[in-house]
Amino acid sequence: MQKKLMAEFLGTAWLVIGGCGSAIFAAGIPSVGIGFYGVALAFGLTVLTMAYAIGHISGCHLNPAVSFGLWAGGRFSGKELLPYIISQVLGAIVGAGILYTIFTGKNPDIGGFAANGYGEHSPEGYPMISGFITEFVMTFMFLIIILGATHSKAPKYLAGVAIGLGLTLIHLVSIPITNTSVNPARSTSQALFVGGWAIQQLWLFWVAPILGAIAAGFTYKFLSPEEE
Repeated sequence: MQKKLMAEFLGTAWLVIGGCGSAIFAAGIPSVGIGFYGVALAFGLTVLTMAYAIGHISGCHLNPAVSFGLWAGGRFSGKELLPYIISQVLGAIVGAGILYTIFTGKNPDIGGFAANGYGEHSPEGYPMISGFITEFVMTFMFLIIILGATHSKAPKYLAGVAIGLGLTLIHLVSIPITNTSVNPARSTSQALFVGGWAIQQLWLFWVAPILGAIAAGFTYKFLSPEEE
């Protein structure tokens, strides 16, 4: 169990460093910036790389919503939910702390710091209801992809590719709406450093992804009822 939790800690830290780091440091650089598409790809690549690095150790959840969805789908023990979530949140905070330390070495004003938000803090000004629906639906579909790609009847060794590309697609759709969460740990880590509005709006980025993930778990269990 200790090895599983350490793997989740390291993997979630990498997700924040790679995904949020790309948004903070590389998205808007003149001439050579990776932009909107690059950030979406970066988040997908963090999951793809960790799927092959730690998937055989912990299952590579990296996300409390994923852990809840796998539990609802009958793939994960409820006894391990809390330890996994704690490890994921702590890993995300450490990853955000590394980004904060690097960024403030040059500029003390961290700005939005790739935090998630709605209303005036949505990249394109989408209201709370739009953000909630987006996070619910995107997390629902993410768990459908995960549960399907990791099924025993799915093509072996390709799960990481499908999941990574799925997360990339999710970011391509939802970055303009909420800056894309689908991951309460990732949202928490950035909100803690931004404070203020980011903390006040954090509830949405826990409630909507977890509800979407649980709904997906029960849905996939209905679609594919055979024991895994």
